[in-house]
Amino acid sequence: MNVKRTLYALLLMVLVSSCGSYKNIPYFQDLDQNNITNQKVDNYSPLTIQPADILAINVNSRNPESSAIFNGNQSRIGGSATDNSSLGYLVDPDGLIYLPLLGEMKVSGLTTTQLRKKLTEKLLALYKDPVVNIRITNFKISVFGDVLRPDTYSIQNERVTVTQALSLAGDLNITAKRKNVMLVRDIDGKRTFIPIDLTSKSLYQSPYFYLKNNDEIYVTPDRTKYATVDRGYRTTQLVLTGLSIIAIVLSNLYR
Repeated sequence: MNVKRTLYALLLMVLVSSCGSYKNIPYFQDLDQNNITNQKVDNYSPLTIQPADILAINVNSRNPESSAIFNGNQSRIGGSATDNSSLGYLVDPDGLIYLPLLGEMKVSGLTTTQLRKKLTEKLLALYKDPVVNIRITNFKISVFGDVLRPDTYSIQNERVTVTQALSLAGDLNITAKRKNVMLVRDIDGKRTFIPIDLTSKSLYQSPYFYLKNNDEIYVTPDRTKYATVDRGYRTTQLVLTGLSIIAIVLSNLYR
């Protein structure tokens, strides 16, 4: 009878432990899963150009041979213009780029849309009906910690979210803490560490939901991760110790 009670008690402990662990796994736990929920998108702020950004600028006009000079993608570092077509226009520490025929232009703090309009106005003095396209080519984010594929990811557009970044990294492992995700961002010369809770739908309204260039996301592992690794290490050590003992005993027997 005591054996049965012990087995029931152990089974109950396993079930309770499983339920307790599962409660921490689902995302957006405060979201009504049975009804449609609408939420206004008012927390997106366009990406602005910063020093060290690399801009791909393409100019077309009714005189494509002449306007193609801007598509050579020259960059200027420390006041000297150098051909760097594989890189694009590098924004210097003062927030400037150097353009053929136009010279220096202040670009930091502008969105690519604002810069496109500003550059188009300047080009009207040189070309008829200029068409300008601009893209930040070195937009990247890093995701590391307890995810499937930690890495640095290049982003092809200017609008990427926390959830999209985690998806690129293969999502969180089952041992990751959903309430302890950390966003690391440089803001006005200061490194800022921002906690993120993936279990709440309020993430979608956070001012940090949309990522900026060079953002880093760190996913914290829970104690299960350490326990699993530690248990595997200790098991390996015990097996090796046991094999060593067996080897010693056998060698003594056959002397």
